[in-house]
Amino acid sequence: QVQLVDSGGGLVQAGGSLRLSCAASGRTFSTYAMGWFRQAPGKEQEFVATISWTGGRTYYADSVKGRFTISRDNAKNTVYLQMNSLKPEDTAVYYCAADSLPYRVDPGRTSRDYDYWGQGTQVTVSS
Repeated sequence: QVQLVDSGGGLVQAGGSLRLSCAASGRTFSTYAMGWFRQAPGKEQEFVATISWTGGRTYYADSVKGRFTISRDNAKNTVYLQMNSLKPEDTAVYYCAADSLPYRVDPGRTSRDYDYWGQGTQVTVSS
């Protein structure tokens, strides 16, 4: 049983920063890509960022490119999302997710590529 525990959300003013963490347990973390998705009230879930199992490939949604950075520490079974220059439109519940297949060369950017999800952490950016 894979468990993902998201943390690090909170309330921040526009222009501020937050770092989200996702601690994984239950399978070999280092062999799976990890992703972050978000869902704002009344909107569909959207892709934010993903990182390959080696950490060598990362992809970002256009809306966060240049502001957010995804990283992973395989020794700690943890993936991070550093969020800088936050905007009110970044307000959402953020979820980390674990890839459904190990050793995927090109990490997926849709929710169907992921089979385990964290409980979500709320990020609220005030204007």
